[in-house]
Amino acid sequence: MNNLCEYSFFSDGSVVWNIESTDKFEAIREVVHRSQVFRRVPQLDIEDFAAKVIEREKVQSTGFGHGVAVAHGRTAEVSVPLVALGVSNDGLEFGAMDGRPVQLLFVVANHPDSEMDYLKVLSCLVGLVRNELFRHELLSCQSRNELENKLCASFTSLLAKNYRQETEDQEACRPEDSCRSGAEDQNLLVRRFG
Repeated sequence: MNNLCEYSFFSDGSVVWNIESTDKFEAIREVVHRSQVFRRVPQLDIEDFAAKVIEREKVQSTGFGHGVAVAHGRTAEVSVPLVALGVSNDGLEFGAMDGRPVQLLFVVANHPDSEMDYLKVLSCLVGLVRNELFRHELLSCQSRNELENKLCASFTSLLAKNYRQETEDQEACRPEDSCRSGAEDQNLLVRRFG
């Protein structure tokens, strides 16, 4: 299990602004292909990963309601969970529990042996987007950058809070340390994977 506070979530290039696809499977594929967060992992086969996420989605819809879905797939090519967000202004028919179209499509990649890390990420995502005001704020953002910054700060703050509760350690992660640029993330990946 990793200390997820050491990693950057929703950095530059993690949001796909204005998904063009209207089919949920094609939308998943579009988010995976267009998001820099997945493309920065040199050994990740983007098409293979997209196929894994789509196969998982065919088993059961990850549209949990309120215009949100969290599609996910396992791949040994990532050491910690990676998260991208695709925004659909018109909404996608996703087979969500409440029948509403999905406007916020999160895609998560996690290592098969890191289920606890995935559950922590999922818990933070759900904790944020179940708040109607927060969903409205996300959909009201005027740019990809604004959305990434809002998500990065909010996600990291909740992750830190959960980490402190878990470890009772006052030196948890801070949003200002975790909201790195895409270039900083690229440098971290190069150091980690050579």
